[in-house]
Amino acid sequence: MASAAIPLAADAPALSSANTGFMLICSALVMLMTPGLAFFYGGMVRVKSTLNMLMMSFISLGIVTVLWVLYGFSLAFGTDSGSIVGWNSDWVGLSDIGPTDLWDGYTIPVLVFLVFQMMFAVITPALISGALADRVKFTAWALFVALWATIVYFPVAHWVWGAGGWAFELGVIDFAGGTAVHINAGAAALGVILVIGKRVGFRKDPMRPHSLPLVMLGAGLLWFGWFGFNAGSWLGNDDGVGALMFVNTQAATAAAVLGWLAYEKIRHGTFTTLGAASGAVAGLVAITPSGGAVSPLGALAIGLVAGVLCAMAVGLKYRFGYDDSLDVIGVHLVGGILGSLLVGFFATGKGQSDVAGLLYGGGPDQLWKQCAGVFGVLAYSLVVSAVLALLLDKTIGMRIGEDEEVAGIDRAEHAETAYDFSGAGGGIAARTGAPTPVAAAENKKVNA
Repeated sequence: MASAAIPLAADAPALSSANTGFMLICSALVMLMTPGLAFFYGGMVRVKSTLNMLMMSFISLGIVTVLWVLYGFSLAFGTDSGSIVGWNSDWVGLSDIGPTDLWDGYTIPVLVFLVFQMMFAVITPALISGALADRVKFTAWALFVALWATIVYFPVAHWVWGAGGWAFELGVIDFAGGTAVHINAGAAALGVILVIGKRVGFRKDPMRPHSLPLVMLGAGLLWFGWFGFNAGSWLGNDDGVGALMFVNTQAATAAAVLGWLAYEKIRHGTFTTLGAASGAVAGLVAITPSGGAVSPLGALAIGLVAGVLCAMAVGLKYRFGYDDSLDVIGVHLVGGILGSLLVGFFATGKGQSDVAGLLYGGGPDQLWKQCAGVFGVLAYSLVVSAVLALLLDKTIGMRIGEDEEVAGIDRAEHAETAYDFSGAGGGIAARTGAPTPVAAAENKKVNA
């Protein structure tokens, strides 16, 4: 993702209404991804946890937006300090940013860039929630989101996309968030679940998705919104790189769906709708860091590899005994790692930069840079997220009680249920207790 740390230069290019409009649309598409994620996760849980799963995504829209306005944008994209974090006091509360101030070197306003980046900041902690389904206090989750965004996401975004950030300066390629979003969220999910433990009944009780149509709806919204997530990350439409990313996003996602379904058929003998939806997300994750640097054929290869390997990775939780409820680690962590590292093999040198990967005549230099970015973000997010979860668990407690978990977190935390069946059967007869016409006819037969 293109970035800079100074909002306006005297010789900055003129504001482009076309690029500005395009980026506002992309920002709205990325915002749509968070409700899409809520539906995707909400359909995958049992019915008694549906509302809580939806709320764990929606609360991120509230918390992270406020933090981004107050200080998050400044931490992520302000003037660099030690290659670790940014800061610009004029951006605190966005109080000193004019509506026509341009993002340095680009034809869009600072306000447009910051709102686009805001939507990335919103969805990243929401991704973590899928690993914690059924068992986390909502208050604890809200506090975790606020702390994690401040201590983990904002600095990592600076590392990867902020001018002066160590990964940015090293030359790590991350077009739209393989490290800053997906590896970051996946490693955080692993850190938290190692602290809070497994769900009651893990590996014993059936924990099947309660609504596969909701899962497919969520996957479709994610796929749709991801075009803004990816293509918008070039911050304009002037040189065709955003168009390349759009094409590669579609190609990789389609290939990943096929790869995941092929693995399912060979391994389990069936094609499942859950597999198709999960494969799509795996492909979207894998192409996110790499799509601006590879060709459409490379995107197909990356998607296919991600579909197969992520499908294999979701089973690791049973082998190693960690309870990743909705496969955040298997899809987002593994997919993010694959997409980030495969840049070192499939970069053509004809996309976002002239860097070529090993398969296109380049040396191992870019692959080593990608490894540094991947494992630097992974280690930091894993450790800090686990520490945050431990602190919250030892103070206010992270988990709901066992009885509440068994009865259902929706009632315990929200005093609501996703579906109200009290009116099932409806009509006057159901409300008064009078027999229905069919029942009345049967009674006449019996009496006769």
